[in-house]
Parts: sequence; C-alpha cells; structure tokens
Amino acid sequence: MSFEGQKILPAIRSMKDFDKMLETSFEYGVFLDLHVGMLKSVFQYARQQERKMFLHIDLIHGLTNDEYGAEYVCQEIKPYGIISTKGNVIRKARQKGVFTTQRMFVIDSSAMNRSIELIHKTEPDYIEVLPGVVPKIIKEIREKTGKPIFAGGLIETIEEVENAIAAGATAITTSDRTLWKHFDRN
Repeated sequence: MSFEGQKILPAIRSMKDFDKMLETSFEYGVFLDLHVGMLKSVFQYARQQERKMFLHIDLIHGLTNDEYGAEYVCQEIKPYGIISTKGNVIRKARQKGVFTTQRMFVIDSSAMNRSIELIHKTEPDYIEVLPGVVPKIIKEIREKTGKPIFAGGLIETIEEVENAIAAGATAITTSDRTLWKHFDRN
C-alpha cells in the first residue's frame, strides 16, 4: 500500500508540529509522545482536518503498551493505524481492524532475525525499520517479509530519504521539518 506518492510521514512530537503538518499537503502522519488524556481530542481534530494519523502506542504517556491498551485505543480513539514494537499489541490492533506497523530496531543480525520471526507471527500491515539509513537492510527486510517498509531514525538528508526509497521503503518517518518542506507537494 502506498500513501498516494507521499514519501514522508511527518512524525509529530507536539501540537506545534501538528500545526506545521497542517500547513503541508501531507495526508498521513504519525503521532508520538502524547498524553493519554489528549488522545481523543487530538484524533478528533486530525479527522476534522482530514489527516490519517498513525499512533505510536508505545510512546503514549499514561497508557500501558499491552493488548488492553491497544484494545482501548482501537475502540475509543480509532486511529488510522498504530505503531508498536510489541507483538501482542499488533495482534490486538489487527483484530480490531486498525492498520498495524511493527517497529523493529536493527542493531545486529540477531536482532534482525528475531524481528523477522516476530513479523511472520504478527503479520503487520507495515514494518518500520530503525535506523532507516541502511538501504541494504531495508531491501533485505522487504525481500524476507514482503511487507511495505517505513524507514525511520537517523535520516537527515534528502539523499538518505531517496536512498531508503530506492532500497524499497514505502515512506520515511521523520520529525525533520526541512525534509517535510522538501518533499511536500504544495
């Protein structure tokens, strides 16, 4: 699944970031670092602005990132999608019909192999690979899983974005507004 040509998924750490995203043509993005008490109003506002937002559920303050937290988020908040490192969270969100992204940290070949095994068990819709600056790894994970890839972490230049896309990434998650501006279709 593509994001209608959108190469960048803005990673939102604050409402100021979200306001900046609203000045762009980006339809899809990722909320990070929210307080559980803000979830309903933030997602209601995003829907009013016709934005489809993923929620990084592991980074929600005041919410346990387990299957019960995922069930609450999917039923009450209804995000476009969730991102998590936890297999049980991915499985629960899939049961609830929410798009899922399994986040994986590739620190060595052992971590990569364990993550690929988990991906085969959880069957997420997407995979987020961190760090996203290693095109060889993006290509290998894409080939071994057949899943669309988000590349994130340590991507700082236009060239790194293009290299990740060329290696098979569907999109890049970044909080770098300079990259947002460069890849915005406005």
